[in-house]
Amino acid sequence: MNKAELNFIKIFLALFALNSISLYGYFSSSHPNHHHYHVAVEHRNTTAAEGFPKNILQRKPHLSNPPRPIIPSKPWPTIPSYLPWSFSPAVALNSCEAYFGNGFTKISNILPVKAALRSGSSWFRCRYSETLRTSICEGGKIRMDPGKIKMSGGGEMLEDVIGRSEGKELPEFEDGAFVVESRLKRRKLVGYKFMHKILPENVTRHPIRESVRSIVIVGQNDFDCQEWVEEPTLLVTRFEYANLYHTVTDWYSAYMSSRVTGLPNRPHLVFVDGHCKRDVLSYPNGIVRNVRNALLSYNADLLFLAEHLQTQLEETWKALFSSLRFAKNFTGPVCFRHAIFSPLGYETPFFRGLSEEINCRGVSAHDLQQNPDIHKTARVSEFGEMIRAAFGFPVNRHHASKAASGHNVLFVRREDYLAHPRHEGKVESRLTNEQHVFDSLQSWASDHLKCKVNLINGLLAHMPMKEQIRAIQDASVIIGAHGAGLTHIVSATPNTVILEIIGSEFKRPHFRLIAQWKGLEYHAIYLYGSYANPQAVILRLNKIMKSLAKMVFCFPSTPKKLAMTVGCFIAGAGLFVVGTYLSYVNVAPQQARIKARNDFVKERLRKKYGKP
Repeated sequence: MNKAELNFIKIFLALFALNSISLYGYFSSSHPNHHHYHVAVEHRNTTAAEGFPKNILQRKPHLSNPPRPIIPSKPWPTIPSYLPWSFSPAVALNSCEAYFGNGFTKISNILPVKAALRSGSSWFRCRYSETLRTSICEGGKIRMDPGKIKMSGGGEMLEDVIGRSEGKELPEFEDGAFVVESRLKRRKLVGYKFMHKILPENVTRHPIRESVRSIVIVGQNDFDCQEWVEEPTLLVTRFEYANLYHTVTDWYSAYMSSRVTGLPNRPHLVFVDGHCKRDVLSYPNGIVRNVRNALLSYNADLLFLAEHLQTQLEETWKALFSSLRFAKNFTGPVCFRHAIFSPLGYETPFFRGLSEEINCRGVSAHDLQQNPDIHKTARVSEFGEMIRAAFGFPVNRHHASKAASGHNVLFVRREDYLAHPRHEGKVESRLTNEQHVFDSLQSWASDHLKCKVNLINGLLAHMPMKEQIRAIQDASVIIGAHGAGLTHIVSATPNTVILEIIGSEFKRPHFRLIAQWKGLEYHAIYLYGSYANPQAVILRLNKIMKSLAKMVFCFPSTPKKLAMTVGCFIAGAGLFVVGTYLSYVNVAPQQARIKARNDFVKERLRKKYGKP
């Protein structure tokens, strides 16, 4: 080997070593979640058309702890009632679209996206709805410090926190509970006047307003995080979390926020509250006992249900969205690539409609596309299909053929259960003779064999949420006294009929409105007091069943009753035939007698008056 060849090999090896060192330095100093960073950039590219910031530069984050594994985001299901969530400022004030989500048209760019594109700092904006009088606020590169949020830990088992006050479960935010990075000189992100403009004080205690008020601005060197959450995350604060109706308003608010902000996949959730898990504690044989005494005496049934029944409402949160955590579960400051502050359930149309008129009627998405109308909506049906799809139920097949296997009549019952730490376990009675009404309906249904009427005992508190949804979607008729359990009709299929029994103390329009916004047939029985006449309920149900146009003729169920019915039918038919025959046989003599009588009268008149 000559000298020139030796020098060439030395140069080649030196360059190879230098290149290897450079590659090692590059990969060792890159983003800890390098792969997921590119996923996030791609995610922003796909949603830019819908208003989500695109290609925002992100500097290397300051991490105190190793990154957590990324939980994949669930895709949105395909549902027949879905219509695009447009962002046109031309949405009419107080129209159905404005009420049910598309009214968030006034955008305030507090930290503009363009600045974030240039510098890699935070961005923040709020979308205000004049119709709902609230905002959906969102931002990128936002830090939450759980240590500056005063509240209980949340997520505990219910029996461990019996007697805890509500005040300890609702958050109180110190300045710096949320932090953004910016070069702006001011300390607070928003002032009082601007806060009142985007989040008016509609309720006494407004956690979303207080969380935005707590946001402070820091420089790049002070923006430290123990953990990064790469995927879009909804920050949700719940109030009456143990009540199904109020929880459904929270579900809708979270769903609406996800659609308005144009998320391509279902977001992750963080509960910014300290509520415990709501387990169903049912009382054996229907006997209501003092909760504390029952727990202290280790009642077997109570403790078994407390330990083994998963909370149905939390189960639905997890089914609807990608994942769920409590804010206090984070051990230190956590940073979100994209955080959305979901409005309170009180600010959704489900709650607004109780105090103001929402002139909307539910129709199919197809009809709405063919004939646009500001007083028609398919959004509630879309939301109901989202709930059913989240639990894996098919939403594309029509349920008009329910009668093929019989008509399910679901009677939604009210039960005693321990709802939250301040609850004594006794559900307020809305129908004093509920069991009597159910027994009467059961007797009525059992008297029919071919009618295919299946009366379902809707003890929903004993059922997993998936089975509750199944019972609702399979029902042709849903009956129940006014109560939160009827909120499930948001998941009912088209052509379902609702029959609500309303006591004199509970004449409120909750479920009439939901039925109206879904386009469902609705009937009500209004009571004087809380006692329902079982026969009146049966008569109304019988009328509804006839209107379904599926029951042509019904046979009683037992052989004895069937034989009696057949015998009566044959006897009646025989009497009808005999009567017809006798009438036919006697018609000629009868006509002759009538004619003779008429002739006799005419002759007497002629002789008396001499008239021909």
